[in-house]
Formats: sequence, structure tokens, C-alpha cells
Amino acid sequence: MNITLNGEHREIPDGLTVSGLLEHLNIRTEKVAVERNMEIVKKAAFEAAKIADGDSIEVVSFMSGGGAECDF
Repeated sequence: MNITLNGEHREIPDGLTVSGLLEHLNIRTEKVAVERNMEIVKKAAFEAAKIADGDSIEVVSFMSGGGAECDF
């Protein structure tokens, strides 16, 4: 099945849920936000939210850190 993931076309296995997609991509769910077709998917729905052919998925990971030695 083909989706757009963070602006890039990707082929993924059929029948994945959001949770399954994150697992397929080796992304931990603790600090991540997912948007499917311009709608936020709540974490509680990751297991049930099915990915369909042609979906547009945005995955954003939140990272802690920072400090005085940041290059911009």
C-alpha cells in the first residue's frame, strides 16, 4: 500500500494501524504526535486507527534537551 509519510511517498504493508506503522518504522510512541489526512490521531486511538492506501501521515517526535551549545 502507498502512503505519503512526512511529505515523502512510501510503500508500507497492507492492514497497518497507526500503532503498527509506528512499530514498522521503529518509532516509540511515548513522545510522538501523528496526523492522518490533516487530523490529529489521539494516542488512545493508535491501535484502532487504520492506515488506508493514499493516506497522508505526518509523524512528529518530541525531543527534550537543548542548552547553550546549540547551532542554529
